[in-house]
Amino acid sequence: MPLSEQEQRLLEEMERSLYHNDAEFVASVGGTRLRPNYRSIVLGVLAGVVGIATLVAGVAVQQLWLGIIGFIIMFGGVLLAITPGRTARATRPSSSQTRRPAQARTQQGFMDKLNDRWDRRQDGQQ
Repeated sequence: MPLSEQEQRLLEEMERSLYHNDAEFVASVGGTRLRPNYRSIVLGVLAGVVGIATLVAGVAVQQLWLGIIGFIIMFGGVLLAITPGRTARATRPSSSQTRRPAQARTQQGFMDKLNDRWDRRQDGQQ
């Protein structure tokens, strides 16, 4: 269910306030988002399948060393698939997202405004 315009605007305002007021927290929690490296994922899945096949073949022919090699190949393939590549680029919020708009620059903070609105609603003033 999509957000209404008011909810979308409120969410954007909350994000801007968070970026402005607690930039260190934002940087530590969600600082970077790495794009997946699809080539590594495909190679990792293929190595995992080959490793499973080698492991099963080692069990079928009762060769312990072949099963161990199959497990190592499978494990390496999984690691290759889940680790981000060296060329993955981090996406950071643009400078326009981290700045507060001119109309929002008041002495009263965002949470104070929300609390005032809540109090007015509870008193029936709207």
